[in-house]
Order: sequence, then C-alpha cells, then structure tokens
Amino acid sequence: MSTRIGFIGTGIMGQPMARNILKAGYEIIVYNRTQEKTGPLARDGAKVGMSPMEVAEWSDVVILMLTGPEAIDSVLGDEDGLLRGMSKGGMIINMSTVAPAYTRSLAAKLETNGIVLIDAPVSGSRKPAEDGTLIILAGGPQEKIKRLESVFLTMGKRIVYCGEVGQGSGMKMAVNLLLAIMMAGLSEAVSLGERLGLNTETVLETILSGPLGCGLFNLKVDMLKNNVFPPQFPLKHMAKDLGFIMDTADENGISIQVGKAAWQLYQKGLEKGLGDQDVAVVKMMIDSIDN
Repeated sequence: MSTRIGFIGTGIMGQPMARNILKAGYEIIVYNRTQEKTGPLARDGAKVGMSPMEVAEWSDVVILMLTGPEAIDSVLGDEDGLLRGMSKGGMIINMSTVAPAYTRSLAAKLETNGIVLIDAPVSGSRKPAEDGTLIILAGGPQEKIKRLESVFLTMGKRIVYCGEVGQGSGMKMAVNLLLAIMMAGLSEAVSLGERLGLNTETVLETILSGPLGCGLFNLKVDMLKNNVFPPQFPLKHMAKDLGFIMDTADENGISIQVGKAAWQLYQKGLEKGLGDQDVAVVKMMIDSIDN
C-alpha cells in the first residue's frame, strides 16, 4: 500500500481501528497522549510517533479518533502539534464524535492552512471496531472520500456519503440520539418486567426473538443478565455526545423531548460515578428511581 496513514487516538475505538488498517497492509504511525496505549500496536508492527508533529511529517493522511473538541484542538495547535508538521495539500480525517458546528469551524480553520478536512465519524462501538464492521458516516469533498474508500473499508463495512463537511457529524448526532433512547428504552422495559416478577432472561429472550431484536440489544444481553457493564461504549461518552446533540438541536431550533429525558438519565449516571462503565449501566439508574 502506498498511502502512509497517521492515526492519533488509540483508545477503546482507536486501537482496533488502527489495527485493522495495519492488518490490511498499510504503513501506519500511531500517537496517543498516554504512550502506553500504543504498545499493542507497536508490537503488531506500527510505527509510534513521539508527537502529533512527527505523525504529520511522516504521513500522507492523518486520522483523528479523539474524545472531543478540546483534544482535537490540542493535537492540532500545541507547540509540537499537527499544524506544525503538516504541509499544504495535506488531509485530516476526523472520525471523532463532535458537533456539526465545530466540524465546520475546524474545516474553515484547516482550509486557511491549505489542509482538507474529511468529516467521518462512525456508527458502532468496540466490537464492530474490532471486527471491522463500523459504518463510516462521511462528509466532505466526495471525490476525496471516494479516493479514501479502501482505507475506510479496512475499518468499516459500509461508507455512507452524508453530504458536505459537517453532515457526517450531523448524521452521527441523529444516530447517537437513537442509540441513547434505545438503550434507555431496553433498560426500562427489562426493569419493568423484573418488577412484575418476570425472569430477566425470559424478558430479554422475548424481546430478542421478535421484530424488536437487533444487534445493539444482543451486545448488551450478558450485561443486563449479570448486572456487570464492561465498557464497549462508556456512559461518559454517551453523556458527552448527548450534550453535543442537545446543543446542536437548540442551535437549530429543534425540539428533542425523548432525547432530553434520556440525557437526564445519563447525567445521573455520571453523578453516581458510573461514567467508565458501559452505556448499558443506565439500567442501574432506572432501577434506582422510586415510584
């Protein structure tokens, strides 16, 4: 493979995504603020950068998979940041979840430096990231996205072209709103069944056997049965994303009633110190609500 890939952010999602790029035969350099998180990738053959600037200098394309705007701004603008190492004509693919307004402002900032931004968040959590079955929600110049198709398909099974830059982030807002509501809805349904004296396993079997069964719910079965919530998608990230969603809706004069109710549940989970557990831990918040 001739394209050299830089990958910044090797956390729960970033590490398996970068590994799949590496497995596909691409040369890759990785960077993470906590360097220990790059160790497994280094053992698999990835080059490890000591700074974002080094990543930019080595790479043809740089992918970001970070926690949000603050982390992205830091990676770009620090003394040894991407902007110091990237030349005009460079390309950054932001796969992090951020609000559409931030994406558009970032694209404008990068354009003044002669750099193209591709807006490409993903639909899916850790297991799809490991399996390479994410859905890529792409926004930006369509011809450049088409040129990067082979890279995207190392990480995902489908690329959805959403429109101009910022529309990928807009699609991510819609998808994660539904995810938050579905997870809260499943948790409330299971909690209701349990309070009515039904066996948890029987409730889940019934839901999953019919038209309501889906991949998301299947991923959470063992967690809801055992009341143990190892993070596939941490609750703190869902709460953060819901904050972006609420802000985006307000900016555009859009009313989101069910989403606001779900957001309150996830905020309570944060207040209870459950942020590092999987988003399915929202069931504990529902179980704790007094009638």
